[in-house]
Amino acid sequence: MPADRGVAGAGFNELMHHPSRLAVLAFLSGCIEADFALVRDRCELSDSALSKIAKTLEEAGYIDVRKGRAGRKARTWLALTPEGGNALAAHLDALQAVAAAARSAASTEADANRHAG
Repeated sequence: MPADRGVAGAGFNELMHHPSRLAVLAFLSGCIEADFALVRDRCELSDSALSKIAKTLEEAGYIDVRKGRAGRKARTWLALTPEGGNALAAHLDALQAVAAAARSAASTEADANRHAG
């Protein structure tokens, strides 16, 4: 079985694989809703990078983007959707499975090498 088949298994999400998108989704998973500037700062992104990420994740149905005003200032808030939360959980489970399979394979290989030597 090729090494990458496990990565392509159930739950692994190519859209979330990008570190910045994963960071945004992970941050939002701990919030009901977060101000754009807070997400930008906590995820260490530029305005333009977060704008692109938010558009991509919104189009996928993983986040909601709400625009409004706070006093006189225009604001944007981001929130993880239930679909986004489920997809994130499945993606993280898939990554854990890949890591567990790699650890298991390494352990099996190490045991075989000890017994062969």
